[in-house]
Amino acid sequence: MKKTLIVIDMQNDFIDGSLGTAEALQIVDNVKSKIEQYKANGDEIIFTRDTHHDNYMETNEGRHLPVVHCIEGTTGWQIRDALDTSDALIIDKPSFGYTGWDSFQFEEVEIVGLCTDICVVSNALIIKALFPEIPVRVDSSCCAGVTPESHEAALTTMKMCQVEVI
Repeated sequence: MKKTLIVIDMQNDFIDGSLGTAEALQIVDNVKSKIEQYKANGDEIIFTRDTHHDNYMETNEGRHLPVVHCIEGTTGWQIRDALDTSDALIIDKPSFGYTGWDSFQFEEVEIVGLCTDICVVSNALIIKALFPEIPVRVDSSCCAGVTPESHEAALTTMKMCQVEVI
């Protein structure tokens, strides 16, 4: 069975940049180990990058979250250097959830990354809706939310929607 690891938005701005948290910083080594495990098994790895432009503050998201982040081409937009992206597909997404997952042929998906309560939950629910019969799991030790409380709430939401949380 083909396994796919999807690494959501492990970008500098979410780790220790404009929207960084101590919890996000703490999961970097766990995510690195998870990527190494998938690489060793020859499995598929996909990274997403939250991608905004200079007009971010004029967008709907910018009006609701008025913190400039992940502007394409900046250091904050880059995926953390410690994470091996070689041989991985990188998807730039302009919103919380990527809407092109239906062009993939997943057999089993594991999701890790940031932020549990925004982009991780959005992508997990989109993938589960598109592929209701395949295993979709989220490794909670490789995710962090905006707050510990919202992280836990997102994990509960995913469990309720038949996403396996490990």
